[in-house]
Amino acid sequence: MKKLLFTGLIAFAMASSSAYSQGCIEPSATSTGPQVIGYVQAENITNFLGTDASGNDLTTNSFSFRKARIGVTGSIPYNFTYYVMTELSPSLNGPYVLDAFLTWKAAGQYLKVSAGQFKSPFGLELSTACQSLYTVDRSLVVNELASPFRDQGIMLSGGTDSLQIFGIEKPNVLTYSLAFTNGTGLNVGDNNKSKDIIGRIVFAPCDFFQVGGSYHYGKQKNPDATVTKADVLTRWGADLQLKKSFGKFGFISQSEYIYAKDDGSKMIGGGCGATPEVVQGSFKRNGFYSQLMLQTPWKIEPVVKIQSYDPNMDLDDTDTKEYKTDSWIFGFNYYVNDWTRIQLNYLYNSEKSSATDYTHYNEIENDMLVLQLQFKLK
Repeated sequence: MKKLLFTGLIAFAMASSSAYSQGCIEPSATSTGPQVIGYVQAENITNFLGTDASGNDLTTNSFSFRKARIGVTGSIPYNFTYYVMTELSPSLNGPYVLDAFLTWKAAGQYLKVSAGQFKSPFGLELSTACQSLYTVDRSLVVNELASPFRDQGIMLSGGTDSLQIFGIEKPNVLTYSLAFTNGTGLNVGDNNKSKDIIGRIVFAPCDFFQVGGSYHYGKQKNPDATVTKADVLTRWGADLQLKKSFGKFGFISQSEYIYAKDDGSKMIGGGCGATPEVVQGSFKRNGFYSQLMLQTPWKIEPVVKIQSYDPNMDLDDTDTKEYKTDSWIFGFNYYVNDWTRIQLNYLYNSEKSSATDYTHYNEIENDMLVLQLQFKLK
């Protein structure tokens, strides 16, 4: 069984990204007309898969486009904005419409009403735009338990803006989002009359500290046509954020925990444009991630992340089919300029195993090295 390379570094707290939105990119506040927006992420991925029984090296190496997105956003008199984003990447089975929604500022920053297809308001990392993530991909627990990432429906969102809450003189001490969606995901109509409810609230009393909570509840038809009872999905999550600068240096941290209960069937995978797999039964799942980023004056940002995901809490961690997986990610981000970024991530996976029982030995040769170049449209 593999041993973790490093055991002394655990990021207890987490910090926020500068980009939170219903889509991928926030429109410019200074532009008055339509804005063309988008970004491209080109990658080189090496999968270290060990050798086969004959000793042949199974390592793979490939260039690809993780995401290739282009869209338009703008304002309509009075107090309306629109946002449309398409996914063109063949890696995600593009092209198709990713986001398409209209937002009405019903009461300034206190209440905004959005209708259309948008990102689900669940959790810290999902609320962070793809091009602003500190690692190449979102955490395994987020990919598995926060899906569907996007859905069709209506959402209420806003914050306290300049109101002083608890005597705190800081904008948006409290922010919230509450969505009512089909629950069936990207570009798919509802399959029953029930609607999913997804909510998130964030308390940020200062620039250093932020804590959030999320909840998701919904009912869907079981994918097995012979099952008449509806599936019930329940999710809740909590996240903690810290951020601090020390002269030209600083740190950002993020942590998040998600618990899931599925009665009837569960979906495996299904993040950004991926096709999920359906498994029948009732399940409890959970997981977390914790990451730490160091900011330097040289545009280089070292990153270390630990993540853990348990696909079935009712089974032993060393079960041969559904076992707990821990991963470490080591890497760095290099910000060439405001529009161009290079990311390098090494993913070290460690599956839960039994050191004495060979039938419960789950260690897999599946580490990965990813180099990504990202550029955004101005």
